[in-house]
Amino acid sequence: MVEERQAGEIVKVAGPLVVARGLPQPRMYDLVRVGNERLMGEIIELRGDRASIQVYEETGGLGPGDPVYTTGGALSVELGPGLIGSIYDGVQRPLDLIREATGNYIARGVEMPALEREKEWEFVPRRKPGESVSEGDILGVVQETPVVEHRIMVPPGVSGTIEEIMSGGLKVTDVVAVIKDGDRFHNITLSTIWPVRRPRLYKEKIPPKNELVTGQRVIDTFFPVAMGGTACVPGPFGSGKTVIQHEIAKWANADIIIFIGCGERGNEMTEVLLEFPELIDPYSGEPLMKRTVLIANTSNMPVAAREASVYTGITIAEYFRDMGYHVALQADSTSRWAEALREISGRLEEMPGEEGFPAYLGTRLASFYERAGMVKCLGSDERIGSVTVVGAVSPPGGDLSEPVTQATLRVVKVFWGLEDRLAFRRHFPAINWLISYSLYLDEVESQWIKEVNKEFPELRREAMALLQREAELEEIVRLVGIEALSSAERLTMEAARSVREDFLQQNAFDEIDTYTSIKKQFLLLRLVMRFYKEAEKALDAGVDIRELINLPVREDIAQAKFIREENLSEFDELEKRVADSINELIKRASAEEEAAGESAAVVSGSAGADE
Repeated sequence: MVEERQAGEIVKVAGPLVVARGLPQPRMYDLVRVGNERLMGEIIELRGDRASIQVYEETGGLGPGDPVYTTGGALSVELGPGLIGSIYDGVQRPLDLIREATGNYIARGVEMPALEREKEWEFVPRRKPGESVSEGDILGVVQETPVVEHRIMVPPGVSGTIEEIMSGGLKVTDVVAVIKDGDRFHNITLSTIWPVRRPRLYKEKIPPKNELVTGQRVIDTFFPVAMGGTACVPGPFGSGKTVIQHEIAKWANADIIIFIGCGERGNEMTEVLLEFPELIDPYSGEPLMKRTVLIANTSNMPVAAREASVYTGITIAEYFRDMGYHVALQADSTSRWAEALREISGRLEEMPGEEGFPAYLGTRLASFYERAGMVKCLGSDERIGSVTVVGAVSPPGGDLSEPVTQATLRVVKVFWGLEDRLAFRRHFPAINWLISYSLYLDEVESQWIKEVNKEFPELRREAMALLQREAELEEIVRLVGIEALSSAERLTMEAARSVREDFLQQNAFDEIDTYTSIKKQFLLLRLVMRFYKEAEKALDAGVDIRELINLPVREDIAQAKFIREENLSEFDELEKRVADSINELIKRASAEEEAAGESAAVVSGSAGADE
């Protein structure tokens, strides 16, 4: 516990903002306790002898003259065994333990340690006394869950020789190793403290190269994100932002999932809390919560705490990254976080920027997203870890020109643009393929060629071109009707519809369709495009477009997305059936043409004989 001492008094209260005076040597982002109930707050501005404090709890009842207690430390998170499977609020208070202590509502001033103090963890040392270690080296491990090995590392700034190292059952506050550095001795415990606003250290940041497979076809095939990358999901209310983030959290091939509910409605977090413990991780067969940390700072919790929640989440993500894990962080939504910035900025009487947001909005967003990345971790052994950040944005009315969306797009490399028009048509995920983009395609396509199939990148480009051509033809159809299109153009429209409905459209609530492996995505897209290529040949051979559209095998193509992952060999049979069905039409058309030619010859011969 950080020692508290009274050092000042309140002079002004304005909602979540409290102004205090009399604090000795105050520093920016110092943690303070406000009022007799010791509400948690953080210094965010200093003017003369006055400090402006952002309070992370309800400030009702506070008034001038009430005490302010200083702690001398920054707002920090506790990192160690026990994080996985936990549910925290925005300032890392364990919500399940608070509920047991105070009921269904968080009482003001309640404080509980983030990590359980009495539980013993089985520590297995990886180093011996007398060995030299440096910052980032792994001292030993704790099997935190069946799928997560928690690696206890030498803290940054510490190096030397191991004097003593423990083993067996230890609590998070117990010393696991003593490191001698010259005349100094460092006691290393199972847990460590880290300030949330300071990025954790690493050796080197390296370019992302491997795809984060999410199981969502429109994302993985059309607009992929790389491990260590950044993505933005803006969209209006009801377009499916939260469901997409839930799906990524459920099925992404990351080692650790951090889900931040930042200012979203409580019922959405309730859905996560009820659903995640029931879900089975497709990679390990264990419950999904065995590799997940949840941070729930919902819309009915204090506004100011939203600002802390994203920093709490990214710091926990960096901690697991430093162990050599690949972490996927979902922030839902950064708009609510930006609204908290706007409210505090207004109460500080700062000069507002566009739409009332603070002028430094873009800088704050950039400082959050730039903590993503793939890195070489500290330590003498070679470890690569990554943090992938996916941030949802909730622009009012779906207006993508508003400040939060635009500031986000300037720093992220993947844009999944959700559209209510698609959602109203029940097309989910409602990602508009004409406005979305990914800047990781070159890296991901190289991986596809090596690991999936060398045809995959070209197949994706052909499908994308088909969808773009469909958008052009739709303008013509709106003006003059589909009858004005040629047979080849009608086939393009039908093939594009098949790409949309049979490939891009995905049911998050269907047991099979909710997740599609990258191999199955390739086979499904190849099947859809095989129909188009074979149908083009059939048109050239004189087959009527209506026969192609009404082929019974098209129903089999529509049902192919429901083929189970263990039965992928069925795709080869389906492709053969598509080719055979269309070849049958070509043969029939050729036979009819031949018969028509013979009839014409007979008629011509009869006419000649009559003459």
